[in-house]
Amino acid sequence: MFVSPRKVRKCHFLQIVATCFILCLMIFWGPFDNHIVSHMKSYSYRYLINSYHFVNDSLSVNRDNLDRVSRYQYLINHREKCEQQDVLLLLFVKTSPENRHRRDAIRQTWGNEKYVRLQLNANIKTLFALGRPTDLQQTRLQRELHLEDQKYSDLIQQDFLDTFHNLTLKLLLQFSWVNAYCPHARFIMSADDDIFIHMPNLVAYLQSLAQMGVQDLWIGRVHRGSPPVRDKSSKYYVPYEMYQWPSYPDYTAGAAYVVSNDVAAKVYEASLTLNTSLYIDDVFMGLCANKMGLVPQYHVFFSGEGKAPYHPCIYNKMMTSHGHVDDLHQLWKQATDPKVKRMASGIWGRIYCRLINIMLLCKLYYEDTYPCSAAFS
Repeated sequence: MFVSPRKVRKCHFLQIVATCFILCLMIFWGPFDNHIVSHMKSYSYRYLINSYHFVNDSLSVNRDNLDRVSRYQYLINHREKCEQQDVLLLLFVKTSPENRHRRDAIRQTWGNEKYVRLQLNANIKTLFALGRPTDLQQTRLQRELHLEDQKYSDLIQQDFLDTFHNLTLKLLLQFSWVNAYCPHARFIMSADDDIFIHMPNLVAYLQSLAQMGVQDLWIGRVHRGSPPVRDKSSKYYVPYEMYQWPSYPDYTAGAAYVVSNDVAAKVYEASLTLNTSLYIDDVFMGLCANKMGLVPQYHVFFSGEGKAPYHPCIYNKMMTSHGHVDDLHQLWKQATDPKVKRMASGIWGRIYCRLINIMLLCKLYYEDTYPCSAAFS
């Protein structure tokens, strides 16, 4: 295809101007860095330059990293979980050793393999990814974890401390396990243990994608142009020595996202060649995906940090909602009630739900649940 030299020169000129603008921001505004300035720098970088090749190069390692995950021995493993089975969805739930009550609630609701098999005619596998206990009672906790696993056979645990700063190791655990023991699963989902997943909606959606043979799928709540947090008091603090660039590559929130098996394989491959010192796991996932040329897709019904509104018209298209622990059973019962689908069916039902969703989602103030555009989807 013919490209005008004038257009090429204009494109290069804009890139040069954008680069100079970013450098000025970094050099002269660095000492006055704050929330507004950091977002201005990150958005300028993301939307004007939008190139992370040298970021990937700076984080790449020249040594064989194949021993990086394997050096953490499995304390609990179930390598037979997916053997000789057609698995639609391999669901990894990131959990902590002490969160037994959350795991039990998930087993009884959206993570229930038997329910999905009998009611939704699909085969999913639910696993809980965790490290070893960190408190003074770790011996007791570890013994309780073994007893729990003897009952349910769904824990995958490696010998690293289960802390916030080891979340990237938990991400590597998931993708290395998929690569070793379940590469044939059609889709892989990673989720926190305080998430609600509307499994009937998700399964129906994934079944339709599987029939189309979709590839390069990576869906969730996409963050674009997010800046590193430089506030030392924040748990998300990232020093310049760890990541010096003003913007992260696009990534999906780690609370819940879904990838196809080909994406899982590419992310695992990239993870072997990138420095894992960056402990924010969803950002590291974005770096791995960016290195392999993968782009996340925004799904309006993957929730942000806030809980989705409680209403049948919301349940009708809900995929995930964040921040559910004590209300998980109640939400599961309400969201899977057959009346939900009946309420939104027919022309008058659709009109009614459209109006309700507009009132619930299109607010004058910001709520990190579903965007206003979800009301029109």
